Amino acid sequence: MSFYVTTPIYYVNAEPHLGHAYSTIGADVIARHMRQRGEDVFFVTGTDEHGEPVVVAAEAQNTTPQEMVDRNAPRFEALTETIDVSNDFFIRTTSPAHMAEVQNVWQQIHDNGYVYKGQYEGWYCPKCADFKSEHEIGEDNSCPIHHIPLDRESEESWFFKLSAFQEPLQKLFADNPEWVLPRHRYNEALSFIDGGLRDVALSRSKISWGVELPWDPSHVMYVWFDALLNYWTAPKIARPGEDLSGKFWPASVHVMAKDIIKFHAVYWPAMLMALGAPLPERMFVHGYLLMDGEKMSKSLGNVLDPVHVVELFGSDALRFYCFREVSFGNDGSISTAGFETRYNTELANEYGNLASRSLAMIKKYRDGIVPAKPVVTGLESDFAGTRESTQARFDKLELSGVLDDIWLLVRRLNRFVEEQAPWKLAKDESRAGELDATLYGLAEGLRTVSILLHPYIPKSTAKLMAAIGCAEQVDDFSLAEFGLGDGGQSIGELEPLFPKLESVEN
Repeated sequence: MSFYVTTPIYYVNAEPHLGHAYSTIGADVIARHMRQRGEDVFFVTGTDEHGEPVVVAAEAQNTTPQEMVDRNAPRFEALTETIDVSNDFFIRTTSPAHMAEVQNVWQQIHDNGYVYKGQYEGWYCPKCADFKSEHEIGEDNSCPIHHIPLDRESEESWFFKLSAFQEPLQKLFADNPEWVLPRHRYNEALSFIDGGLRDVALSRSKISWGVELPWDPSHVMYVWFDALLNYWTAPKIARPGEDLSGKFWPASVHVMAKDIIKFHAVYWPAMLMALGAPLPERMFVHGYLLMDGEKMSKSLGNVLDPVHVVELFGSDALRFYCFREVSFGNDGSISTAGFETRYNTELANEYGNLASRSLAMIKKYRDGIVPAKPVVTGLESDFAGTRESTQARFDKLELSGVLDDIWLLVRRLNRFVEEQAPWKLAKDESRAGELDATLYGLAEGLRTVSILLHPYIPKSTAKLMAAIGCAEQVDDFSLAEFGLGDGGQSIGELEPLFPKLESVEN
């Protein structure tokens, strides 16, 4: 089976921040889990390099758009390594291969009769690169996202016949109640459609930085009509001389933030319908990471640098925190203090210290050999059905819910240590069987939990699985079931997975 997951592609008019990392890590967690299930995964992220926001930023820096994107795009690609993301392809929309495919698509849509020429006038946000409808305009004709005055624009444009897809889109939503997740985002997108669709400006004649219309080179496409097609072009251009779209299209899931839901849940499927192409299977729309009550954004100046966070806490801690602190799909507040608390209490104490204590006791009491599987440990009922419930939650893209369930098991293992008190059992030779069962239960619980946790904290789980003699199992979700381990393996050394940190300032 094949599985194709994408992130939004990111504007390169500024350096990457944690908001970018959030979407990318979310998609990576999904990709890693699906690989554990044996799926043939294609995971794409990249940069959105055309449009007026790039032109404005380049002018402010006294450089050309091309020079600026060539300088900034590698920073976004480097971020994927910093946060330990396993993408299969990084797409740049200024690549000639992408632009050629975009022109091919729009020529087909034009030839299918869904494009015409006209005059457009409306309120426009240069940062969103979007004309706003009446219900999207804030107080005093401002952008509700960027809090800046909107521009009144009028220019000759080519139009995309979005209105022609009013009924097909309504049917799409009616027939596919989980096409947009979570449900409140589905309702938001459907409300926009039900409010009545108008044809939208496809091109601009006032700027030249963009993909030229193949039938009218005096116009360039609005950035969205170029950028959205990265999902379509990526499988075609990722491997030179090989078209992967037969295997990976339609996309399995698009991951994005809520500010771009209109483009993805309305414009994008309409474009594909106009092309006559299959639609993506679904999309997941997450909320904002908030600091001081505002969306994290370079333009708002309230950015938490993910590179700095990784330097202090490590990439696994950042990945864990993003989905533990904020329920994936909703808005949520974050802070450096929040990182510290989750790191010290949950990662360092409840998981890392559990691993260190368990391995130390196996070394001390059983010469570093995990006892053989006993008849019963007392943990079986706690872990029953865990693999199935985890898979079900992942199928609904409930990434934070998965972590909630896993952490109940981590805490159960910690209580198990205190209840069984291996240090007391070791003093009574008549209770050697109980000690064996306890130590096996701890090793087996850690093995099971670590396979489940691997998509979130891959570096730490790989280290722990190697230390308990199960390194080859970490990528196999079918083995994430308590009791499948036979015991008898030798354990190795394990440095502290999450060393305690002193207070860290922003």
